[in-house]
Amino acid sequence: MTDITHHEYDVVIIGAGGAGLRAAIEASSSGSKVAMISKSMLGKAHTVMAEGGAAAALANKDPRDSWQTHFRDTLKGGKYLGDWRMAQIHAQQAPDRIRELEQWGAVFDRTPKGLSSQRNFGGHTYPRLAHIGDATGLELIRTLQQRGIHMGMDVFMEFTVRRLFKSQNKISGCFAYDRNDGSMHLFKSKAIVLATGGITRCWEVCSGSWEYTGEGHALAYWIGAEMGDMEFVQFHPTGMIWPPSVKGILVTEGVRGEGGKLLNSEGKRFMFDYIPEMYKDEFADSIDESEAWVKEVVSGKLATHRRPPELLTRDVVAKAINSERDAGRASEHGGAYLDISWRNPEQVKKKLPGMYHQFKELAAVDITKERMEVGPTAHYVMGGVKVDPYSQETSVSGLFAAGEAATGLHGANRLGGNSLSDLIVFGKIAGEKASEYAKNVEYVEINQSEVDEVLAETLEPLSRKGGENPAKIVNDLRVMMQEKAGIIRTGELLKEALEDLDQLENRAKLSSPGGGMKYNPGWHQALEIGAMIDVSRMCALAALKREESRGAHTRDDFPETDNDHWGKINSVIKLSKDGSMKIEFTSYPKIPNELRKLLDAEDLMEEE
Repeated sequence: MTDITHHEYDVVIIGAGGAGLRAAIEASSSGSKVAMISKSMLGKAHTVMAEGGAAAALANKDPRDSWQTHFRDTLKGGKYLGDWRMAQIHAQQAPDRIRELEQWGAVFDRTPKGLSSQRNFGGHTYPRLAHIGDATGLELIRTLQQRGIHMGMDVFMEFTVRRLFKSQNKISGCFAYDRNDGSMHLFKSKAIVLATGGITRCWEVCSGSWEYTGEGHALAYWIGAEMGDMEFVQFHPTGMIWPPSVKGILVTEGVRGEGGKLLNSEGKRFMFDYIPEMYKDEFADSIDESEAWVKEVVSGKLATHRRPPELLTRDVVAKAINSERDAGRASEHGGAYLDISWRNPEQVKKKLPGMYHQFKELAAVDITKERMEVGPTAHYVMGGVKVDPYSQETSVSGLFAAGEAATGLHGANRLGGNSLSDLIVFGKIAGEKASEYAKNVEYVEINQSEVDEVLAETLEPLSRKGGENPAKIVNDLRVMMQEKAGIIRTGELLKEALEDLDQLENRAKLSSPGGGMKYNPGWHQALEIGAMIDVSRMCALAALKREESRGAHTRDDFPETDNDHWGKINSVIKLSKDGSMKIEFTSYPKIPNELRKLLDAEDLMEEE
């Protein structure tokens, strides 16, 4: 009989990135007994890979900025499919969360007046991203951890949660195992916050860290929570593409924010050819105007010219690079060239130290003298667990979600920089509301039969003999999703993807990791496959049903944006009683008039 160690907490937070840490700080400060479960080592969460900055309308670099403009940019960037309530909360509260980080010791880059500096990013009207060189996520995590260690929370590092438990639609706890020694742990809890990040390891070329296998999304789905907008997977336009060993590693949007130019194989700045109608008034349509904007920004002046088209939203830039490749104008290895070498070398090293060292060490490229070679990489999922905008609670009582694990803020496409401020705004709310919830309920007993079931499921792969290596199945899944549910999709390929996932599921049930419970990565992969398959199914199914192109979802067989039918419709996926995946469609409440006035009426496609 396998021993199970029992734990009891008011609030359990799953994930130790920016959202998880901020939730843990808030829940602990209110007096709740808090456990934080981290799949990796503390300080190694994916948040550290966020480089460019955190978006907040501080107006330190440009006094014209405001939360109203940030609200507008967020909804417009998301093609008006985001939850306006979350966009409003985020835009209004982000400045306070950044100032709070400063008070806690975050060392942001400064303006000549001593204020936190801000840089330009794609889709943002004004310079809005507070940054620490190009290592903003790392500084955010350092600051939150330093704050958190004094709050009395318990941290369980290198643990993977296998199942959540509920009774009468109320959270009762979760089951996890220690990835090092294989020991089993049962956490009794009044509330749980999912802060598990994203799912991008389901694609072959991605910027996501190894933890991004979608387990948080799957845990919520398996327990009956609603999942939303899973068709919208953002392919960041600039990942490294050469050499092959580094393919997918992120090249921060901060390079373009500092004046980086995108070029095709002919040396042409091609983004001028891909400005969407909804952005034509906001972006430069000539090289002269574009360079005038860059000259103003680099010299520290307020921009009076329109922004370069390199700073269009990520979905637009990624598809443009893809189109140039299809037209035979790709870079040597199938992407595009990104050039920042025209700027003073010392300024490049100061503003983009991480990028300078990354290319120097991994690709033997000196970005102060040479062009970078970049291409789209699976980067972020706008879809996730549906939450109440004011509490972050899901459709399961006592289950909360924040950060990339949740959906609502970003709509069909996320603006760069909004993710880091998303983490601290909604992480705080989730921790606060989870703690409030826990104080007003009693513990719910966990059904022993469910514990026995998940224990058996967790151990079962170790008893299999003669099957495939789980790593081979995971690799085949990632290649398939890249080919059939990637940046450009068709109905035929998506149907094939769903059939392939059924076959992969059958193969996974027979896979053999070998070895025992201690230090066995094959066993871990065998356990991860189920989540990867289900979140991939969600993406493929939602993408198949949305017969249009919008934001990060592009259908080659439905290339137009269909505002009449799909303009206000969001997908919702649930687990049916018979175990099948069910998809429905819903809409967020209508935007109130006082907020509609901030938006572009012609883009809203609404009657006045």
